[in-house]
Amino acid sequence: MKTIVVSVTNDLVIDQRVHKVCTTLKEMGFNIHLIGRKLKNSLPIHRDYKTTRIKLLFNKGPLFYAEYNFRLFWLLLFTKKDVFLSNDLDTLLSNFLASKICNKPIVYDSHELYTEVPELIHRPTVQKIWLGIESFIFPKLKDVFVVSNSIANYYAKKYNIKVNVLKNVPCLGVENIEKPPNDILRFVKGKQAVIYQGAVNIGRGINLMIDAVLLLENTVLCIVGDGDISDEIINRVEREGLKDKIFFYGKVPSEILKKITPVFNLGFSLEEDLGLNYRYALPNKIFDYVNAEIPCLVSNLPEMKWVVEEYKIGEVINDRSADKIAIIIKEILNKKESYLLSIKKAKIDLNWEKESEVIKQVYSKFL
Repeated sequence: MKTIVVSVTNDLVIDQRVHKVCTTLKEMGFNIHLIGRKLKNSLPIHRDYKTTRIKLLFNKGPLFYAEYNFRLFWLLLFTKKDVFLSNDLDTLLSNFLASKICNKPIVYDSHELYTEVPELIHRPTVQKIWLGIESFIFPKLKDVFVVSNSIANYYAKKYNIKVNVLKNVPCLGVENIEKPPNDILRFVKGKQAVIYQGAVNIGRGINLMIDAVLLLENTVLCIVGDGDISDEIINRVEREGLKDKIFFYGKVPSEILKKITPVFNLGFSLEEDLGLNYRYALPNKIFDYVNAEIPCLVSNLPEMKWVVEEYKIGEVINDRSADKIAIIIKEILNKKESYLLSIKKAKIDLNWEKESEVIKQVYSKFL
């Protein structure tokens, strides 16, 4: 049985896309070995394939990337493998070098337009380093996956390579009949409840969501996730005495998140246009909202706007002011049921069972 070694820089727990890919590949008949990193607050992980989490001395900045890729490179050299699967640019160099030394094929899955993330676009020297790695390796890649058509077109035009689109949609699975966490139920009881789930980072519009919800009576916001500005958001909630309106729930495994999302009446995805990465993004949270059968409110960015208008699963904002967003939230909540039929239809189309066919087409040659 052929073994695919999959690597990523996160701690594996909440990376739904990587888990879905690994599960699909296992179902195809591959052995899977997933490699990530172990953090101080990493939750336990239980998967039906092999996992390895590397505990690092450095967990941020250039020393983190250098240490992780150095240790990953040596691990890749001496572990059993037939195919390398690199997730995102921060694992690509070590995977590419190992694939050349071992003469094994490599597949690349880009979850975002890495060189255009907000953390890099204002740091030209660091951005130039990552662009150098990308431009050196990309033209040599034969099998590439990305999350949206816009990113696929960007890479295909820039490097003259074929790019496969693999949208980060959820599994249909069975209906979730388990009870959501009690603290969530207590928070939303008798209220109009809206949710943001995902990375709590700069440019996600989280403060804007808070500002808008504060303008609405009997409406509360739950933030499920973690990230670079988590402390800033937590401090704001405490400083302004917003605990009755804003619940910062933190990071949870995907199995728990699936119980939480359907409790809410509306989901947010209000990314700012901070460079091409956000402009071309098609966040998996939008598809999670569809799977939970709740409408969504999204930014006026090409991929988000396309999916919302194509499937009629919510609304697109044209004005990023809190008062205008509050008006749209109220309108959606007042007519939530009118979106339900379209959402149910979208759910039939936007699911992993259909989307994963492209994985089978690409990886079948490695069996």
